[in-house]
Amino acid sequence: MTQTINKSALFNASCFALITTAFTFAIRAGILPQLGEQFGLSGEQLGFINSMWFLGFPISMILGGLFYHVVGPANIMRIAFVMHTLGIVLTIFAGGYTTLLLSTLFIGFGNGCTEAACNPMIADMYTGVKMNKMLNRFHMWFPGGIVVGSLISKFMTDFGASWQMQMWVLMIPTIIYAVLFFGKAFPKPHEDEAMSITQNLKAMFSPVFIFLFIAMSLTAISEFGPQQWVGLIMGASGASPMLILALTTGVMAVARFFAGPVVSNLGQTGVLLLGAVLATLGIYLFSTVTGPLAYVAAVIFALGVGYFWPVMVGSVAQRVPLSGALGMSIIGGIGMFSTAIWQPVIGSWIDGSLAEKAAEGLSGEALELAAGQATLQNLMLFPAILIVLFTIFYFWQKGSKPAVSTAH
Repeated sequence: MTQTINKSALFNASCFALITTAFTFAIRAGILPQLGEQFGLSGEQLGFINSMWFLGFPISMILGGLFYHVVGPANIMRIAFVMHTLGIVLTIFAGGYTTLLLSTLFIGFGNGCTEAACNPMIADMYTGVKMNKMLNRFHMWFPGGIVVGSLISKFMTDFGASWQMQMWVLMIPTIIYAVLFFGKAFPKPHEDEAMSITQNLKAMFSPVFIFLFIAMSLTAISEFGPQQWVGLIMGASGASPMLILALTTGVMAVARFFAGPVVSNLGQTGVLLLGAVLATLGIYLFSTVTGPLAYVAAVIFALGVGYFWPVMVGSVAQRVPLSGALGMSIIGGIGMFSTAIWQPVIGSWIDGSLAEKAAEGLSGEALELAAGQATLQNLMLFPAILIVLFTIFYFWQKGSKPAVSTAH
């Protein structure tokens, strides 16, 4: 007798797995100063430790996509649990720099496995508008988890809790998702997706997939670029960088929760185009305003980038269904690789802006503010290019209906 698929349990387990990913992003960021102090690490060494998170993520995401139809989502999530647990425990008992590099890489692997298993599994459980709605609700837990994780880290740090205690907190959502997934039946891949890797790759050479591949590299850095550097860029703006980050990710979480009617009314292409416009406007305001108005800019920016990641994944699932789980993993992977690649470039923009503004005679907070605003004007290029690309995509796809797989 075929075991009944408990969609609700599988979806909730997926959400806790993504909360684990978000906590690893937020809490590890919160404990960096303590790690640097305890192990005598330089800023560059801490940067390399962080880069392991971004490296492990796309590698396991793409490998998970390649073998999704062979090993199945259940086994990929078992690997995620082992990687998360290993990474957390190795970090807690780390003896120094090398162990921290390795433990962060394991955590990145676990995070990538979560995306590789849960994205196609959710796409297999739901179809059409419901699929877009549920993918957005799943992805809302990344920014939502960052808000919660950041507050937990700040609270524990303020009350003198050790960084090891903060890392133990990561085991809570890890154990919850493992328990929720345990013993559950998983959905079978849709027939048109369960094809050979050759057929998946052939589908990925379609004009629509290539377009989405290029666009994803820009949507990811539009989202993560300003957030990753918010401390350095916004530190002298008169607004709290951490409050800006919390507000941004909080608004993104709420926007993704209510994504169903938004995507239903505007369509995937309309949501992406409007998002590019709002993201560009938000970054422009970041580069020109100071004080409380920076929080207004944060809300506009968040509404712009909030739908990018889940709607791009949903676009691949609906518009290039023959690319299967591999196509969804490749799209997510290019987003993370793009984020990693652009980080040193953004850093060099900050260095260059500081040198340029210092040569103009600025110093102190005035120098930091001017350099931050100049860097933001460079970052505005990413969503500005997307306005052009998504305008083309909107009219290109206007007459075509997204291909939707047969529901189980």
